[in-house]
Amino acid sequence: MNTLERLATLDRIRKLSRLMDNAIRIPGTPFRIGLDPIMGLVPGAGDVVATAFSAYIIYLAARFNLPREVITKMIFNIGLEAAVGTIPLVGDLFDAYYKSNIRNLALLEQHLDVVEPELSEVASVMAEPSTANL
Repeated sequence: MNTLERLATLDRIRKLSRLMDNAIRIPGTPFRIGLDPIMGLVPGAGDVVATAFSAYIIYLAARFNLPREVITKMIFNIGLEAAVGTIPLVGDLFDAYYKSNIRNLALLEQHLDVVEPELSEVASVMAEPSTANL
């Protein structure tokens, strides 16, 4: 993957992770939830679909040649969330608080900060809102 493809993949991972874990602010609180706990409310299929999205995020992250330990932590995060998520109501609350996709994004970004600091710098500059239109 060239640098532009790597940046696009990192951006896709960030967007999907935030969509799944932090997309919706609970009115009157600072707490945010994503689609993951909402999908979990659909018996059976909801948790399967949410876990599939999480697995896709790990698939994208693996393209950055992550060490086995990092991928193992990522798989543990979604495995734990998937296992606890099968418990009615308690699992949905756990999904809302645990946020495995955001945890996995943090693991990826920590790895990139060490291995490819220039990629992290460019990605953070690209993620900042532009002030040119002000």
